[in-house]
Amino acid sequence: MKIVLVGYMGSGKSTIGKLLAAACHLQFIDLDDHIEHKLHSAIADIFSEKGELFFRKSEHGFLKQLLHSEADMVLATGGGTPCYSGNMELMLQQADHVIYLKLSIPELIQRLYKEKEHRPLISHLNAGEMPDFIGKHLFERSHCYSRADHIISCDGKSGETIVAEVKKLIS
Repeated sequence: MKIVLVGYMGSGKSTIGKLLAAACHLQFIDLDDHIEHKLHSAIADIFSEKGELFFRKSEHGFLKQLLHSEADMVLATGGGTPCYSGNMELMLQQADHVIYLKLSIPELIQRLYKEKEHRPLISHLNAGEMPDFIGKHLFERSHCYSRADHIISCDGKSGETIVAEVKKLIS
């Protein structure tokens, strides 16, 4: 079984993915970590040294390899992954379940502000700029995210509650 998690940065794809993989006895793979390992470079460095086009082509190639592999897994994608290179179509065709972990803008701001120095996309923003930035991004990406097989509203829910909801949806 292949379960793919999509959603905006900070939506809990990696956290929920690890919990879900453990609960379902599946391998967990974080696509960004996989890319960093394969390319021997941090995502931020890949963007700055080789550009977004190189990154998106690499991301698509690694996503395709993982989805075509025989391995069962829970795969956490990057926030932008579904919106480039026909990736959402690929995920919908190749995965058993594509799940959108949906959070409100206020919840995303609360989560992301605490860790913004580790997020190159938002590290330069102050608290007042984050709502517009995240809102604009979500507006641009929501048409991709909303194509997922399942949408789970995650506001105010524990990881265990979200995993229980996912397990109920996929069983």
